[in-house]
Amino acid sequence: MLKKIIKDKIAVMTLIIIVSTMLIGIFAEELAPNDPNKTSISKKYASGSREFPLGTDHLGRCILSRLIHGIRPTLFLSLLTMLCTITLGTIIGVISGYARGLVDEILMRVVDIMLSFPSQVMILAVVGMMGVGIRNVIIASIAIKWAWYARMIRSSVLRHSNKNYILYSKTIGTGKGFIIMRHMIPNVLPEVIVLATLDMGWVIISISTLSFLGLGIQAPAAEWGAMLSEAKNVITSYPTQMLAPGIAVLIIVSAFNLLGDSLRDILDPKEV
Repeated sequence: MLKKIIKDKIAVMTLIIIVSTMLIGIFAEELAPNDPNKTSISKKYASGSREFPLGTDHLGRCILSRLIHGIRPTLFLSLLTMLCTITLGTIIGVISGYARGLVDEILMRVVDIMLSFPSQVMILAVVGMMGVGIRNVIIASIAIKWAWYARMIRSSVLRHSNKNYILYSKTIGTGKGFIIMRHMIPNVLPEVIVLATLDMGWVIISISTLSFLGLGIQAPAAEWGAMLSEAKNVITSYPTQMLAPGIAVLIIVSAFNLLGDSLRDILDPKEV
C-alpha cells in the first residue's frame, strides 16, 4: 500500500501539506514571528512588513502569528474529535455487526434515531443546551456523528462475517475477542481510515463555523473560524483581513478531501 501511495502524486502532495501544517502547529512558539495575542492599537490594520509579514488585525495583532497558533485548535481539535468519533463508531459498529440478533436491533434503532436529525442542527442544539465552549462543541460533534460511522462499519463487518477465514475461525472454536481483534478490525480498518480522512474536512469546517458564530473557541485565543468572524466586521473596508484564515481553511480541507479520494482508490479491493 505504501508503494501505491508514493506513486500517487496527489496523495503525496496532500500528505506533505497536512504533515507540514501539523509540524508548524506543533512548533508554533518557535515559528511565529510575534506573540499572537499582543495588541497595539497604533499598528492596527498595518500592511505586510518584515515585522508583520501578513499585516495586523483590528487590535494590531500579527495575523501570521495568529494563523500559525490557530492550527492547534483548528486542526488538532478536529483530529481529536475525529479520533473519538471513529473509535466510538467502530466499537458499536463491530459489536452490532458481529453480535447480530437483539443486540444488533437495539443498537441500530438507536443509530436510526440519531441519523434522523440533521447533524448541524443537532450540534447547535446540543451546544445551546450545554453552553458555549470548544469542549461542548467537541462533545456535540462526537455525539451526533458516531452513528453514521457505526452504520457504515456495521455494513463492512457484515460483509466480512461470511468470509472463509472468519467461518474457519468460528469452526475451530476461536474466541470472539480474538476473531474481532485479529481478523475483523484489521480488515475494516482501511475503510475506517478512508471514511475518517474524507470526513476530516467536515469536522474542520464544523468547528471553524461554530467558532465563527461565537460558540466554539473564545477570544482572545487564535482560531481560523474566530479570525474570520473578527474579519467579517471590516469586510467592506479591509477585505484582505479574511484572506489568510479563509485560504488556510480552504487548503487544509481540500487536502484532506483529496487525500481521502486517493486513499479510497488505493485501498479499493477491485484495484488490488
